[in-house]
Amino acid sequence: MEKTEKQLELVTKYFADFTPTQLAQFHALLPLYKEWNEKINVISRKDIDSLYLHHVLHSLSIAAVIQFQPGTKVLDIGTGGGFPGIPLAIFFPEVQFHLVDSIGKKLKVVQAVADAIELKNVTVQHTRTEDIVNRKFQFAVSRAVAPLGELWKWCNKLLHKADQQDLPNGLICLKGGDLAQEIFESGLKPGVVNIQSLFPEAYFDQKYVLHVAR
Repeated sequence: MEKTEKQLELVTKYFADFTPTQLAQFHALLPLYKEWNEKINVISRKDIDSLYLHHVLHSLSIAAVIQFQPGTKVLDIGTGGGFPGIPLAIFFPEVQFHLVDSIGKKLKVVQAVADAIELKNVTVQHTRTEDIVNRKFQFAVSRAVAPLGELWKWCNKLLHKADQQDLPNGLICLKGGDLAQEIFESGLKPGVVNIQSLFPEAYFDQKYVLHVAR
């Protein structure tokens, strides 16, 4: 319990306006992921004890860049164990998140976590993003899933054109390292935010939020 509290302080240090429900949901993530990780490995063993820094706060860097409006629909591409979708869904309870992955057993964990903390604004789908039809979203989010150009190719046809937010509709992805070549090869001109400028933690050195407008 004490370890969870200490880790959670890494989140509440930067975001102070959570409701008791949101705090309880964030608090529940560590024991839930520890339990599920014993059965299905969705987070690396060495990372599980840094869940709130490496996964939750990293995911919430998107919330530091954009305030999604109520009713917004967001697609999480290749959600894996539920990142960035689960932390964002807790943060934005009035926003709809659709979490997809091509690996079904990971989605079993995501659904179980969402059910356990009673997240009403999350749906999951076992599919590849490029196979989604008859759905539209204002934003797609992703974390270290594929090169920028591929992500854009997969999601741009699924995005609404009409903007209603403080950032234009589009792709928001979390990436790390030297991105110059990847951005050049994509032919895109993303906005780039250094996460360390949002959260001055050593872990976020050379980690970025990229935004590509629709």
